[in-house]
Amino acid sequence: MEEHNIKDNAHLDLENLSNRRAEVYLTEQFQKLLEEAREVVQEIEPDELYTVNDRILLLDVREPEEFGSGYINAHNHLTIPRGKLEFVAIKKIYENYGKDADIVTYCFKGPRGLLAAYQLKKMGFTNVRNLNGGILNWLSCGNTIKSYLGELSIAK
Repeated sequence: MEEHNIKDNAHLDLENLSNRRAEVYLTEQFQKLLEEAREVVQEIEPDELYTVNDRILLLDVREPEEFGSGYINAHNHLTIPRGKLEFVAIKKIYENYGKDADIVTYCFKGPRGLLAAYQLKKMGFTNVRNLNGGILNWLSCGNTIKSYLGELSIAK
């Protein structure tokens, strides 16, 4: 009997195709979720941030290690990681600032902040917006962030 040494990789090709289709599907679903959030949540630009209201509550929804690299300085600043938002929003936001607090969310690039603002609106907070493009956009517009090293900006 003749032995064939042809390796059949068809199953691997099908698995790779399946994984790519799943990624595309999830990416499309994620984009739909962001579009849904944009229909409900107003996004503001960095130059609008402090013209909105000097009593805004700036809500950083990044992870603690991201916050440690620097944050947007504000009189009322709160950090709640996106993954914990629903669990602590009532205690940290509602009880201290009320459901009508003027809240602006932000993250590194924008999507987590947008989804956080969307969720806060669903939870009954009435005056929630997101900083378009997050802290990265804030810095690229020439603004500074505060860290344990002091005020930081993007080097030009």
